[in-house]
Amino acid sequence: MGSALPLGEPAPADGSLPPGTAIDARTSFGVYLHVPFCRVRCGYCDFNTYTSSELQGARQDQYADTLLQEITLARRVLEASGPLRPARTVFFGGGTPTLLPPGDLGRMLGGVRSAFGIEADAEVTVEANPDTVTDDVAAELAVSGITRMSIGMQSAVPRVLAALDRTHEPANVRTALIAARSVGLDVSLDLIYGAPEETLDDWRTSLEEAIALAPDHISAYALIVEDGTKLSRQIRRGEVPAPDDDLQADMYELADELLAAAGYEWYEVSNWARDESQRSRHNLAYWQGTDWWGFGPGAHSHIGGVRFWNVKHPAAYAQRLAAGESPAAGRERPDAAARALESVLLRTRIREGLPISELLGEGRHAVAALIADGLVDGPSAVRGTIVLTRRGRLLADAVVRALTD
Repeated sequence: MGSALPLGEPAPADGSLPPGTAIDARTSFGVYLHVPFCRVRCGYCDFNTYTSSELQGARQDQYADTLLQEITLARRVLEASGPLRPARTVFFGGGTPTLLPPGDLGRMLGGVRSAFGIEADAEVTVEANPDTVTDDVAAELAVSGITRMSIGMQSAVPRVLAALDRTHEPANVRTALIAARSVGLDVSLDLIYGAPEETLDDWRTSLEEAIALAPDHISAYALIVEDGTKLSRQIRRGEVPAPDDDLQADMYELADELLAAAGYEWYEVSNWARDESQRSRHNLAYWQGTDWWGFGPGAHSHIGGVRFWNVKHPAAYAQRLAAGESPAAGRERPDAAARALESVLLRTRIREGLPISELLGEGRHAVAALIADGLVDGPSAVRGTIVLTRRGRLLADAVVRALTD
């Protein structure tokens, strides 16, 4: 049910931001809406999600009304701290947002629109399990204001899907994509590589199937074994092998080669798009350090340099809001050194890169060696920006250490 919340100072019951919090009206504002429900818990998943047997005191059919209460609270907090900004991006994540009726998702989106406004050309994304998308569902989502669907394909190989505890039929990915396309939604496919017993040929099959579907955007994430998950217990007991780092590196290189050949350009270590207009603007906002409010249990927010996060369980979340209190469990305001480190961590991941001028002296001295090692693109560095090569993307953590040690 998700990893532990970070440490921090207690958040006030009224949800107010710390005195002196400066909100810049020029900084874009995004909204994340967490829907923490799944039919089945995947063995690798560490997200804050719950099956029906785990809810214990929370009701899925009341969730939209509960989240709307947090939206009302957020408007009150933000009005007291500066000018309200319309949402440039909205992202329904989970969990499986499409387990809720489209009308509930539409009501949540309507709440965002009423409280803050939504920019005319906003990107509004919903994550979807392929088995939950029909023509009628897609049509209702489009009418509600959704503009983009991110479909959890994960793999095209049934054996690999079973190893990941995914329950959808591979053929339903195409069905969901066609349904989304038919009502004008942009489509992204999400893939995972490095599952137990997955081979390089299996991964090639998944990539080729995804490319053949011609989505606008593809995400490909290496499987990470998180403590406390079913997968971690299986590995510890020797029931399945741990991911092979060398094989995952080969899989990443294969993904980048095939996607580039098919006309997809990388813009973040794990994300490729057909063109700049198809990049996930919402996720880019995270990597660029702009402002967003995360609604829902366990959701994290970043407003004016302040980070805060909500209580994790849907029942505790609902109880706080029913009592007229903020669901925020804690908050922090990172100092200048922490923010500088975070900037290096995040901005080296994206194609636009990190300005060398933002590095401290020792970090700048490391750039030449990183170019010589083939980790940083030389021409980009000459122009004043750290941009990772393909090899550098594979070793992004080592690059960050070199730039910050």
